[in-house]
Amino acid sequence: MRGYFGIGVEGLSKPMNLGSVMRSAHAFGASFVFTIGSSYAETDGAKSDTSRAPAHVPFYEFENLEAMRLPRDCSLVGVELIEGAVELPSFRHPQCAAYVLGAERGDLSPPLIARCSHMVRIPTEFCVNVGVAAAIVMYDRIMTLGRYPPRPVRPGGPVEGLPAHVFGPPRFRRSGTVEASKE
Repeated sequence: MRGYFGIGVEGLSKPMNLGSVMRSAHAFGASFVFTIGSSYAETDGAKSDTSRAPAHVPFYEFENLEAMRLPRDCSLVGVELIEGAVELPSFRHPQCAAYVLGAERGDLSPPLIARCSHMVRIPTEFCVNVGVAAAIVMYDRIMTLGRYPPRPVRPGGPVEGLPAHVFGPPRFRRSGTVEASKE
């Protein structure tokens, strides 16, 4: 996949949620993670960040919006349930992007919304947990830009390039990888 992405939050108050965002960012291959107007206490966030993301993914803490600096040509994409935001399944992700989400019980600040190049919304009936929202956005990015083949027409679909009847249904190993059944 070409390009890069980062993910961040504005005004977050719960370290466990930031730990969850950081762990998901590490798992989805984010290039960086950032906060605006909040900090990360590793002792609190580490409970949910079992991957120890700050050791593997650059982490930036911006004191306020004015202090925030993104790489050149990096599009800032706000994620918020607001009128006029593009629904995530219809959004074409920029090659180089930083996604920003709001605090647990609030919205992105109007100055931050004004700074965003794009606004997207997850098509839900109400707000989901910020860690869950971050994971959904990152998953959508890798699914649409990650050069995955189109989904099969029938449920489950065949093993790519091989007739399904050759190996039978897939078996799952503990590691989560798929192995063809030889029974």
